Order: sequence, then structure tokens, then C-alpha cells
Amino acid sequence: MELKELKKKSISDLHRILAESRDKLRDLRFKDANKQLKNVREIRKLRQTVARILTLLNREQADKPKNLPDSPETAKPGKIDKETDKK
Repeated sequence: MELKELKKKSISDLHRILAESRDKLRDLRFKDANKQLKNVREIRKLRQTVARILTLLNREQADKPKNLPDSPETAKPGKIDKETDKK
């Protein structure tokens, strides 16, 4: 699948295509191991498709803002938690 086509897909579609591609890639590898695969180049094309999808998903995840609440590990020093002081 071309990158232009993949960019038009939604994130849920990309996850679905990724799962299908990985399943097909696994099947192709088994066929290749059993000498049943005639076109070995299919494996390369499918690996490239998986890499393209993962790149798009990672790029999308990097663009998301990280609005996580402060956890005790990431809390600023000097910030006092009233609940832990009572115990």
C-alpha cells in the first residue's frame, strides 16, 4: 500500500490494516519456510507496508499533547500532598 493511501486512513483503520498485514506476513513466512511461496518479493512489500503504518502511528502519537496529571513520581519537589501528611 502506498503512503499516500495510508495517510488518508483513520487511526482505527491503520490499526486494523496493521493487524491484517502482520497476519498475512506470518502466513507468507510459513509458506516460504515450506517452499510453497513462489513470489518471495511479497514478504518485502508487506514488511514495507507494516513499517509505513508504524511510522504514521508513531508520528500521530508524537503529535498528541501530553496532558497527564502529576503522579507522585513526577510531582515537583516541594509540592506537599496533604493526604500523605495525615497518615
